[in-house]
Amino acid sequence: MKHLYYILVLLSAFCVYSVEAQEPPRRTPQATRGGRAETQKNTGLPDLTVRAQDMNERNTQQVGNARWMRVLYRNVDLSKEVNAPLYYPVRPLNGSMNLFTTIFQLMSEGKLVAYEYNSDGYEAFDEEHIVNFKDVLDRAYIYYEEVPGRPGEPSSFVINEGDIPSGDVQSYYVKEAWYFDQNNSIFDVKILAISPILTTTDDYGATQTMPLFWLPYENIRPYINTTYIMTSSINNAKTFTIDDYFRRRMFEGDIIKTENLMNKTMQELYPQPDSLQLAQKAIETQLETFEKSLWFQPDTTAVVDSKADKKAKKKTSVRGRVSSTTEKEKAASTQTTKAAKAPKAEKSSAPVRSVRRTR
Repeated sequence: MKHLYYILVLLSAFCVYSVEAQEPPRRTPQATRGGRAETQKNTGLPDLTVRAQDMNERNTQQVGNARWMRVLYRNVDLSKEVNAPLYYPVRPLNGSMNLFTTIFQLMSEGKLVAYEYNSDGYEAFDEEHIVNFKDVLDRAYIYYEEVPGRPGEPSSFVINEGDIPSGDVQSYYVKEAWYFDQNNSIFDVKILAISPILTTTDDYGATQTMPLFWLPYENIRPYINTTYIMTSSINNAKTFTIDDYFRRRMFEGDIIKTENLMNKTMQELYPQPDSLQLAQKAIETQLETFEKSLWFQPDTTAVVDSKADKKAKKKTSVRGRVSSTTEKEKAASTQTTKAAKAPKAEKSSAPVRSVRRTR
């Protein structure tokens, strides 16, 4: 009996120890920090599938074989009506978001990688110049709450929709390349990168602009390829996506820089406003002239001459017809006038009695 008692005591002690050694259950993410993790809402922008990545690679324009290329930088002002589709709605409305809100949400979820904007004018899209999302929040003075992640995982950020400065991003820098691929006989334009510009007002009422970062267009295109926007105030149907808006070049922007050896902006090269506008128009004209020079243009003067000859021949033929008809009408009129004259009196065959004069 004593042995059985000792065995039961040892078994009970072992069970108690095993229960105490068990790891306590982890709290669910909803229970952490009083349920604040729930505020990290899903934006509805899904992760890229393998098919979407493959389609993005196939739709990427290759400019490595270009025999001629010119890189331009444009300032797209969203206050213009033609560029308004990138600005409205300022706040998410009925599932619709403007371009900056889409970019901001993707970066907050870690689905999008942006690169530093250097004031010296040289941008590099490599790992050394990847921008930290927290630094962007600090530079733009955006309120956020940082939630530490698990060991080995990055921290997440809780940001209210009202704190996203989508209304303060009033312009974009667009970097584009005009190129001619001789192997494929293609003359086209490729959007290389975009940079949102934050516009702020200080205490003295002065307006300041601050480019936030550079974003390669190929990184964001799979997401904006399915984001439909309204491009007209007359037709409210959303028939175009943001990618269509860029690819069809439905926006307007002034040229602020061309890639050159001295890496100078247009303002530095042409400080006077009049000379700057003339230089911008000259660049646009050069691009149009170069495109026209690539293809065979018909001789418009020969076409005009041939048309003039046809018109002249037509006029002469009409004149000949008119003259012939007038001659026929004249002949017919003369015949009718002759027929209309009274006939002469016929000579009588009866003898005429002569009357002699008598004295």
